[in-house]
Amino acid sequence: MSDTIAGPDGQLRCRWCAATPEYLAYHDDEWGRPVADDRRLFEKLCLEGFQSGLSWRTILAKRENFRRAFDGFDFDVVARYTERDVRRLLADEGIVRHRGKIEATIHNARQARAMVAAEGSLAAYFWRHEPRGAGGTASVSTSDESIALSKDLKRRGWKFVGPTTVYAFMQAMGLVNDHANACAWRVRVAAERRKFKRPGD
Repeated sequence: MSDTIAGPDGQLRCRWCAATPEYLAYHDDEWGRPVADDRRLFEKLCLEGFQSGLSWRTILAKRENFRRAFDGFDFDVVARYTERDVRRLLADEGIVRHRGKIEATIHNARQARAMVAAEGSLAAYFWRHEPRGAGGTASVSTSDESIALSKDLKRRGWKFVGPTTVYAFMQAMGLVNDHANACAWRVRVAAERRKFKRPGD
């Protein structure tokens, strides 16, 4: 089976984006495009943690609810959440109400603040783990780099950051271009990555 499929405009896209209508815009507008914004990086890593055991479709459908519930994933704000906020979030039907994942998000916000103090920014830290290969293997769920990044995040105290979660984060945030070789967006993302100024460069 081909790893691409023709979209409504006739252009070839990664086959996975045909699974549900919500994936099309996500594939075209977001997935794989390089990101250097700390809040977006933090949000994505948190949402990937919430996805564990679920589908990305579920999380994507609730993403705006998550953003409202977690103050736009401003980690300086989330880091100050208390048990009262945990109870508020557990009562919020618009998000995934999993105590462990909610508490991990708050905990990770505190780790994010510590990382910014130590590294300058989340972006500077994450982009140091950019793989040097060509990508194009969206069916792969981990990589040597995601395993190393996962280990380092855990060493720093982060939670819900296993190698699979971290690799999905790297794919989505453009640290690797895993659009299929025949996907029309692979070339576009490659061009963006060439122009992208790596944080810390």
